[in-house]
Amino acid sequence: MELTSSLRFHRQNHKIFLRIFMILVLSCIPGRTNLCSNHSDIRSSLDSLDLEGYITFDDVNNASKDFGNRYQLPPLAILHPRSVSDISTVVRHIVHLGSTTNLTVAARGHGHSLQGQALAHQGVVINMESLPSHGIKIYKGKQSYVDETLKHGLSPKSWTDYLHLTVGGTLSNAGISGQAFKHGPQINNVYQLEIVTGKGEVMTCSEKLNPELFHSVLGGLGQFGIITRAQISLGPAPHMVKWIRVLYSDFSTFSRDQEHLISTKKGFDYVEGFVTINRTDLLNNWRSSFSPNDSTEASQFNSDGKTLYCLEVVKYFNKEEANSMNQETEKLLSELSYIPSTLFSSVVTYIEFLDRVHIGEIKLRAKGLWEVPHPWLNLLVPKSSIFEFATEVFNNILTSNNNGPILIYPVNQSKWKRHTSLITPNEDIFYFVAFLPSAVQNDLEHLLRQNQRVLNFCAEANMDVKQYLPHYETQREWRSHFGNKWETFAKMKHEYDPLAILAPGHRIFQKATQLHPPIQLE
Repeated sequence: MELTSSLRFHRQNHKIFLRIFMILVLSCIPGRTNLCSNHSDIRSSLDSLDLEGYITFDDVNNASKDFGNRYQLPPLAILHPRSVSDISTVVRHIVHLGSTTNLTVAARGHGHSLQGQALAHQGVVINMESLPSHGIKIYKGKQSYVDETLKHGLSPKSWTDYLHLTVGGTLSNAGISGQAFKHGPQINNVYQLEIVTGKGEVMTCSEKLNPELFHSVLGGLGQFGIITRAQISLGPAPHMVKWIRVLYSDFSTFSRDQEHLISTKKGFDYVEGFVTINRTDLLNNWRSSFSPNDSTEASQFNSDGKTLYCLEVVKYFNKEEANSMNQETEKLLSELSYIPSTLFSSVVTYIEFLDRVHIGEIKLRAKGLWEVPHPWLNLLVPKSSIFEFATEVFNNILTSNNNGPILIYPVNQSKWKRHTSLITPNEDIFYFVAFLPSAVQNDLEHLLRQNQRVLNFCAEANMDVKQYLPHYETQREWRSHFGNKWETFAKMKHEYDPLAILAPGHRIFQKATQLHPPIQLE
């Protein structure tokens, strides 16, 4: 798909540019009133830019918070771009202001960050949803791809569990879900990107064109550029999905079966899992969406007070393939050691399966339980440590599911590109573990303390655990997170965003101002 917002670069009006530039130069001469640090004058200069879209300075409440709902950091302005040129123009303008202001830029899609990463306090937030999309083009061939979405019998090979995100946001992190063992994360399935750098330059990059920038931007937390277009690898979209859940009472058996499935060549198309702690009547709760293989046995199963591990798998198929799909599924299930009475399954359309989390969102919104704090913690745990991790965390640190799911499933390092900015444990197999609670009963501080206990345990046990969607307060912690990749990361920041204008919410680099010098390379 090629968005006809194909995001062409439009040059701003030369006279306006010169006028603004002269105002800024004169206003920053010592002895004159420093307009560069005056909000009203900065607003005037932004308002004077020649844009296809527009900038607003009022009604910034929504852009002051994110999905995590723990920070309230209002921007000075919101850019509603109608072209990539608008984004480039604003970034270039802030670069021209230089170190005389604290202005930074945050690209915001659906604002699904957790700890203020999509915010720019007293800076400019770019509403990426304002970029127009004029039609879709699918490129078919040996390597079919799409620029952002699908509706033509093809689909991206790797999805996130929650679909209502922007592509630029997921590619700036990784995009992990139950297909990652097979196809890698979303950042593995990108052919080409269009980027607006921290200098305001519009650049195209791929494995062969500007490859350093390409690899750095993927999983780069928005530090090097704003993704305005992505060509994403596609595969055939199935019509139907067989969706299966089974339970285990023993973690070792559960993890062994998960690892077996991700190494099976003709296996399931999706492998995930989750932990349930002290849940009552678990299987009866499944009956609204799933059917038990043996209803009598299922009704006799008691989940009260137990820590249980659910394996969730999916097999894609088209209607004419139903019989062969069922045979393949039965063979795969026969190789596993789950509790027989807990086998539940459902057949749904492919779209229904992909949009399953959104259905839950609608229900939570109706109850007023969506826009609450989400103190989530996402970890990548090496296989060598997963049993020790599970024993301590699921049996001692956690006492319940704490108002949200706990996901856990393995992925293959061999399916993940090693040259991106994403940091993973250095083992062939590692586990994605996600604690996804909602603080609905004034229990935010308890949940945050619990997260910290998990992190402290990992540190004290010297596990090579890495945060996914990472959050740290100091650059020392960021250096530790990136390890031997830090030098390259800082070098690329200096090259493509030397004033550290972009993505300030991550708190990796500080905007270069008169009080704070530019990024220093060591």
